[in-house]
Amino acid sequence: MKKVQGNKFYVDQEQAWEDLGEGISRKIMGYDNAVMAVKMRYEENSMAIPHLHKHSQISHVSAGKFEVTIGEEVKTLSAGDSFYVPSNMLHAVVCIEQGELIDTFSPYRAEFLAEQ
Repeated sequence: MKKVQGNKFYVDQEQAWEDLGEGISRKIMGYDNAVMAVKMRYEENSMAIPHLHKHSQISHVSAGKFEVTIGEEVKTLSAGDSFYVPSNMLHAVVCIEQGELIDTFSPYRAEFLAEQ
């Protein structure tokens, strides 16, 4: 397997937001083959439609309020809360109040790097 690795330091003010459309933007904070951290910004009423991926995911709500669906479970989470999504489980988020998520994936999301 080819070794991949991002920068050793991430300085938020030095990174531009990548506009994903529909009120969602991201910044890739760091990664290697095993793990990736991504800062996601959501405008109010924007959403990540139901999707799944092979990666395990832990997301921390760093700001705002989100309705999070994992499988059949739905919960409203606010700043300071977190959620875990197992590999290949359908999940979605709806931003209730403008906010940010810090998403951590294992392994890293190679397609995120290809999109840059």
